Amino acid sequence: MAADPGPTHPPQHPVLVVGGPTASGKSGLALALADRADGVVINADSMQVYADLRVITARPSPADEAAAPHALYGIVPASMRMSAARWRQRALAEIDAAHAAGRLPIVVGGTGLYLRSLMQGLSDIPDIPADVRQAAMDLQAAIGSPALHARLASIDPVTAARLHPTDSQRLIRAWEVMQATGRPISAWQADPPRDVPAHLSFTTLVVEPPRAVLYARCDRRFLAMLEQGAEQEVAALLGQKLDPALPAMKALGVPEIAALIEGRMDRATATATAQQLTRNYAKRQMTWFRNQMPAALRLDAMELASGTAFTKFYDRIMADMTKNITKMG
Repeated sequence: MAADPGPTHPPQHPVLVVGGPTASGKSGLALALADRADGVVINADSMQVYADLRVITARPSPADEAAAPHALYGIVPASMRMSAARWRQRALAEIDAAHAAGRLPIVVGGTGLYLRSLMQGLSDIPDIPADVRQAAMDLQAAIGSPALHARLASIDPVTAARLHPTDSQRLIRAWEVMQATGRPISAWQADPPRDVPAHLSFTTLVVEPPRAVLYARCDRRFLAMLEQGAEQEVAALLGQKLDPALPAMKALGVPEIAALIEGRMDRATATATAQQLTRNYAKRQMTWFRNQMPAALRLDAMELASGTAFTKFYDRIMADMTKNITKMG
């Protein structure tokens, strides 16, 4: 009788994940890797999905998009909400399409929820009824995010402890889940995830410049956005008369530029406030990547400026991908 060959495993297909805080240089690195590896750059930034926000979210330029295939940038209008589940579905489709075309999928972004959902699957949270969601948004608008954070802490202290008191989008999400299901979102997230992509092998790296360097880049980039037309972009967004609770209306820099346009802030105050909030956000992102992706290769993209350094780095990444596929197979 023939020997039992043992359990079979699906073939593994490589995916390179490039994470990091805003203004870290990860998009430029992803483009350089795509150029060298015949790759497709797939967006994992929750604000760069909005078509109306090219400048204020520092989306890749048209020249960058022409240099290598890019996917999931500017795919929905600001009037829509893009959930992690919807993004994940589209990202998996783009990854499969890249593999079918013989290209390497390179997923790049700083939205930890998107990256975690892609690599680890989704929590089995039921769909939230529209009226419950609207009630949660109305409550946040009425009492403000810090007060909602305090209320959340009384019923879901685990989630409240890891959310910033001004993170309105995630506070609303945590509140609506509790109201709709009677169970904290932290409990749902602790359940075994579903739809883990067993056919994919993820190799991860995190772009992590020194903090002082990163903060300086954040400040310079906001000034560059103003020079490139961010004020006109936000004015066009305001002209749509959208719900202020929509994610696109809360993108970094949008509320401050809106206040400048409407005369509620002077230019110096709007600029300084937006820069400070961007630095705060970058700090939270660094904490997330440090805690949630501890095994990722860490580097400062600026260290790869020389061709020799980049070639050595590229060879290491390719070797790691091969090792990961062999290990998982």
